[in-house]
Amino acid sequence: MRRAALALGAAFALLIVVVVIDGWTAFGHRAEGQRLARMMRSPQWRDGGFVNPQPLRNDWLGSLTGLFEASDHVSPDGPIPTTRIAPSYFRTAPRDGLRVTWFGHSSMLIEIDGERVLTDPVWSERSSPFDWIGPRRWAPPAIALDALPHIDAVVISHDHYDHLDHRTIIAMKDWDTKFIVPLGVGAHLEYWGVPQHDIIELDWWERTQLGELEIVCTPARHASGRHVFDKDAKLWASYSLIGPEHRAFFSGDTGLFPAMRDIGERLGPFDVTMIETGQYHRAWPDWHIGPEQAVRAHGMLRGRTMLPVHWGLFGLAYHGWTEPVERSMVAARQADATITTPKIGQSFAPAGPLPDARWWPQVPWQTAAQHPIRSSQMD
Repeated sequence: MRRAALALGAAFALLIVVVVIDGWTAFGHRAEGQRLARMMRSPQWRDGGFVNPQPLRNDWLGSLTGLFEASDHVSPDGPIPTTRIAPSYFRTAPRDGLRVTWFGHSSMLIEIDGERVLTDPVWSERSSPFDWIGPRRWAPPAIALDALPHIDAVVISHDHYDHLDHRTIIAMKDWDTKFIVPLGVGAHLEYWGVPQHDIIELDWWERTQLGELEIVCTPARHASGRHVFDKDAKLWASYSLIGPEHRAFFSGDTGLFPAMRDIGERLGPFDVTMIETGQYHRAWPDWHIGPEQAVRAHGMLRGRTMLPVHWGLFGLAYHGWTEPVERSMVAARQADATITTPKIGQSFAPAGPLPDARWWPQVPWQTAAQHPIRSSQMD
């Protein structure tokens, strides 16, 4: 028995070593030196990490029991409809100066007032530090990464694996583009080979200029971390894109929080808001906003057209895979809000006409009454 226990312990230790070695590069790098000193001066920094003005509430028991109540439709039964994009498509500029192309989850190309901004690009097969395990994408990329047009800026909301994909960043590291990230995230990018002079790190409410486009790093209510020892060691953020003619908002990952109204009053109205709607559960209502609160946030932000994002590509929660868009549509009708539902790879101009076809299948899903998502410390 003792020998068996020792052998089992040795095998487990070996497994841990192999996993750490395999994921070492993807885990990223800690912030040091002047970067860390700047982070520590942030109003968001406290007691060795970044904090939210409204702390995140977690129901760990609810998270565990939710696993046993997961939908039978967390993932699609087969391939989902997508729109393949010809590389030549982007040679024609958007007619009215604003066009959004959704690549699934939180990856989008925003063409706004002559600039191209790519958000949270994930082109890998898995949302994971590993090639062999982790959530697998439900559809191939709508366009090859190297077939994209020139990108003026890559905007990263935070360092979770479904938003900051190290394989994609490594493939982009020699691009002639700027990488705009929250405080501390630049340490990961430098470690993966992105030149320091191409990295712009911002705190909440700080801004940078890209031609005539101003990019403002705005608050979000979330967290960060790529392994067990770096919880909240990097900042998380949303972004407001302020052009001479158009304005767009990208939420990143967030719960609902009061400062969304401040963002709308200071920087809105927005022609389009791209707000996460999926990967939620009542056990973690402050981490992910959920469909109904996303529509509420759209109103607080003074948005005109809303694109539901953070769904349709990876299964990261217990709900049915189509539930976020179904509930978003119901909430939008109730709030008299304008919503658009493109397929992965489909573009739209917020000025219209807007894609609104039901391209996903009819599968069972829970309503807001059956599974409410209510962020804490909100009215």
